[in-house]
Amino acid sequence: MDSKFQRVNSDENDSPIQFSPKEQWRIWKNVLVVGFAFMLQFTAFWGASNLQSSVNAEASLGTFTLAAIYGSLILSNIFLPVIVIRWLGVKWTICLAFLVYVPFIMAQFYPRFYTMIPAGLAVGFGGGPLWCAKCTYLTILSEAYAKVTGVGADITVTRFFGVFFLFYQFSQVWGNLISSAVLSSEGPAVAALSNSTLNNITFADVFNVSTASRNSEEICGANFCPGTVVEAIPNLAPPSTSKINTITGIYLACMIAAVLAVAFGVDSVKRYDQGRKGSGSDISGLRLLAVIVKQLANPYQILILPITMFIGAEQAFLAADFTSAFVSCGWGISNIGFVMICFGVCNGIASIFIGGIIKITGRSPVVCLALSLHVALIVTLLVWKPSEQAKLTFFIIAGLWGFCDAIWLVQINSLYGILFPGKEEAAYSNFRLWESTGSVITYIYSPYLCIDVKLSLLLCLLIIGACGYTAVEVIEWKGKDGELGGKREFKLVKSGEKEKSLEVAD
Repeated sequence: MDSKFQRVNSDENDSPIQFSPKEQWRIWKNVLVVGFAFMLQFTAFWGASNLQSSVNAEASLGTFTLAAIYGSLILSNIFLPVIVIRWLGVKWTICLAFLVYVPFIMAQFYPRFYTMIPAGLAVGFGGGPLWCAKCTYLTILSEAYAKVTGVGADITVTRFFGVFFLFYQFSQVWGNLISSAVLSSEGPAVAALSNSTLNNITFADVFNVSTASRNSEEICGANFCPGTVVEAIPNLAPPSTSKINTITGIYLACMIAAVLAVAFGVDSVKRYDQGRKGSGSDISGLRLLAVIVKQLANPYQILILPITMFIGAEQAFLAADFTSAFVSCGWGISNIGFVMICFGVCNGIASIFIGGIIKITGRSPVVCLALSLHVALIVTLLVWKPSEQAKLTFFIIAGLWGFCDAIWLVQINSLYGILFPGKEEAAYSNFRLWESTGSVITYIYSPYLCIDVKLSLLLCLLIIGACGYTAVEVIEWKGKDGELGGKREFKLVKSGEKEKSLEVAD
């Protein structure tokens, strides 16, 4: 394959630029900077989000804020990504979306419904364009890299997404390390208790370890229900305001650094897109909804919707329910960060190695492994009774959950790029739409259902999603003629070609 290719600028008067094989290093620089910026951004966001259901537990403020985030993210994915990307371009869409997350962090200084909910809605509206822009950017870079190096684009896109998610998932490490380092310096739990809580706790409840341990095993885990009397468990004592403010200040600095990294360290996508038209070009207003609905008519899109929803649901369960019903209740709020660090490390390491493993085994064996492990984890949570005496179990469950989540994220993200080349905006808008739908449904019913019911629902969704994914693999394996099946390859689309040229090349 020719090692050079032409990039045609959006301005037709500009002369074409020839790229040499050395361009691959510049492409890698862009991938790494984008990954690093997202790591900084979500160090702050995930660090704050993982504490919401425990720190802002009063009247379920934290959980409803998370629901607001993902609820507005659904609308954002429907109406905003293509429009915003067309107006600002991929690079500046990422920068603006990063800034939209800032009010959510600032609201932690004064957490009330009238500060947290609007800030959460803003995050959701910025999230749709952000993730669509990121996915589009990495996919276009993978196409360019394939032309420069001769490496298959399907391999390259999986590799780029794997590297990205390595950075992204390590945001769990740094965000939770920050929160745990600050919160672990808290004084005795009883000092942080509110007056109303103190009035309901007896001397024996606080200082009798066997009583607290017994209450923990009886109330926490799968038995945990909204409205359960948990005042006798000092683990649930909220941290002091000064500690929360310290964490919030650090998170704000991370978000500003993320914006600067993208603004000054990332090349415009115009350098690599060869004037290529995405599926949402020249679409505005409600016409974008028609594009997304049209994408839903694709049988592949329908089949992978349940597994896409599961990704959102399992992440929401981990953030809202595992952290509160298992870690906070069974061990203490200050330990949430340490447990979630284990999740982030395993998630990040798995993300970077999955691409290489896929080259050897193919997608199906890896997905089967994730399915088996995730089923086993859900069943374990249904029967396990968390307590301070079983500290290692918290880390094992979080680590394996992170391993499974990495497989789902990398494989389903890359699968969207492989199945729908040239339609990234509509395809990834659908991905974020249904992932967010899974999350928001989980957050909405979280304050009303017991943990055992939530785990049962999660297990059912996983099984349905696995069936849909299997159907896609079977159709591809059979290699049927027509729109479904057949060998797929990426196709670089030149400016001026009609929309029909964006269809998948068989």
